[in-house]
Amino acid sequence: MADNKLFHVQVVSPERMFFEDDIEMLELRTTEGEIGVLAGHIPLTSIVAPGVVRFIGKGETKEAALHDGFLEILPDKVVILAESCEWPDEIDMHRANEAKIRAERRLKGNDGEINVARAELALRKALLRLELGEKNHKA
Repeated sequence: MADNKLFHVQVVSPERMFFEDDIEMLELRTTEGEIGVLAGHIPLTSIVAPGVVRFIGKGETKEAALHDGFLEILPDKVVILAESCEWPDEIDMHRANEAKIRAERRLKGNDGEINVARAELALRKALLRLELGEKNHKA
């Protein structure tokens, strides 16, 4: 790499190599909070939380919905092993809205037999998909 401001990023999901390129900055959510990564970042491993991942570089910013996974940061490379990751145009808005409604019903009708943490996570993922999908449909 001629430009030391760039670093290599790979996002791998069980289905595909979701993203692979050299970028200037990466932004995502971990279980410890939001993180921004630049070239030369200290080595770090972390657990990825559901949120928007931003790939910044080459004069543009790409956003995707990132759902859980693991993050490894090295000085010149970042690898994300993702449970799933979706570009905004891949999001099925009807399906995301149905998932939101189901999760809200489960949480409202909490009779003690549901896994509340799982229902809350499903709701967060559905809301993330809806937010990113709506932003894409308005563009």
